[in-house]
Formats: sequence, structure tokens, C-alpha cells
Amino acid sequence: MKTLIAIPARYASTRYPGKPLVSLRGPDGAKTLIRRSWEAAIAVSGMARVVVATDDDRIAEHARGFGAEVAMTSSDARNGTERCAEVAEKMPGYDVIVNLQGDAPLTPPWFIEDLVAGLAADPQADIATPVLRCDGAALAGFRADRRAGRVGGTTAVFGTGGRALYFSKEVIPYTGRDDYGLDEATPVFHHVGVYAYRPAALAAYSAWPVGPLETLEGLEQLRFVEQGRRVLCIEVQARGRRFWELNNPSDVAILESMLAEMR
Repeated sequence: MKTLIAIPARYASTRYPGKPLVSLRGPDGAKTLIRRSWEAAIAVSGMARVVVATDDDRIAEHARGFGAEVAMTSSDARNGTERCAEVAEKMPGYDVIVNLQGDAPLTPPWFIEDLVAGLAADPQADIATPVLRCDGAALAGFRADRRAGRVGGTTAVFGTGGRALYFSKEVIPYTGRDDYGLDEATPVFHHVGVYAYRPAALAAYSAWPVGPLETLEGLEQLRFVEQGRRVLCIEVQARGRRFWELNNPSDVAILESMLAEMR
């Protein structure tokens, strides 16, 4: 399946303005968040094209400086999915459009490869997205964020065949216990903010109204759920890699620690 990866990036983030240009230090020195996300994208096998999608000239100039292709998108885009829809319209001819969000530079290449394979295997699915089973340590981190009033990772619940039932910034489902060991598997799944869309579903997305669940949670994928579209959750394996997203300034130290482990 001919696949394009779009990396949405905006400067005016409510929680973290200028986030794409934040520097993250790793074993290979200091690089910006958007550059590390682009490097994660070009490491994925079988991709036909990778573009940074932004409405900001500062991000565009920086991205072109390290060799990325840039697609300028409207400042009216309300989220990354709408930005990807603009890219798909500007660059037709792809079977799958992948949204690798610009704040997820630790996304392993096999996460995206598994998404594309999942869509190929399920012709009824409009969108596929990865979920990662939490261990006790990850679940404790999610709960600590919520107790502190921070918006951290997103969790997902899904039914038979992997069809998504709901996504939330709260920790769901309720587990009934708080004493999971650090490496113990839990029934909570971390939703990894990567999406693979069929172009027809992506084209329809921008025309749909923003529903109450998307408004309450601030999660763009809930628009597909509210419209009754088949969203496929693909369980992926960490293979020893730790994963985190940059949502808050406090996440910089966490990501730098994880980058240091990748020596």
C-alpha cells in the first residue's frame, strides 16, 4: 500500500507554545523535537514519502534546514488530523496517510508498519491506531499525572476485533487495584498518538461537526468514533523500548532519559 507519512506541527500549542522547536538532548547531541520526529518517520520501512505539515514559517524554515519536505497548511486546522486531510488533498494518489504526531519522536518504526498492515488486513477499517499494554510502572505514571492535574498520556478501550470503544485522558478502564508491580501487565492500554487513515475517511473528517466527546476530551480520534466509523486498535509490542510523548515541559527530562537509553 502506497503510504505517505505526514508530521503535523504547530507553534501555538496551548499547553506548550513553541513545542516543535524545543531541544531534546540524546546520545547524538541536541536536536529539536520536530527533527527527532522526522528522523523517526524516515526510519519506517516501505514509506513512499514523509512531509512536515505546518502553518508556521519558523517551523517550516527549520524543517527545510535539516532536509525535510514541508507542506504548508492552513492556520484554521483544528488538530493534526485536519492538517493531514489538507496534505492528502494537496498530495493525492496514496492508499494510506499516516499521522505521526510531531510530539512523539520515540515512536518505533514497527508501530507504523503494524498499522499499515492492520489496515491492509481489515478492509472495513477506516483508521488504525496503536495501543500499548501498560505495565505497573507506566500505569503508576499515568495516575501520578492525573493526581497532579497534568494531562499526560491517553488510554484506550476496545472490543472484539480491536474496534475502538473509547479513548480518554483519564485512566480507563477501572482496574480495582493500585498495587501492580513495576513489570506486571495491567488491563490498561496506552494509546499511542499515531494514526493510519484511508484517504476517503480522512477527506470526510473535516466536514463532520466536532462532537461532545471530542470537545470534552480534546481527542481528535473521537470524531471518528462519534460518527460510527470503524477505528482499529492495533496492539503493538515495545520490544524493550520505552515510549513517551512530549505533552508538558516536565516531559522533556523524561524523553531525554529515554533517549539516553537508546545508545
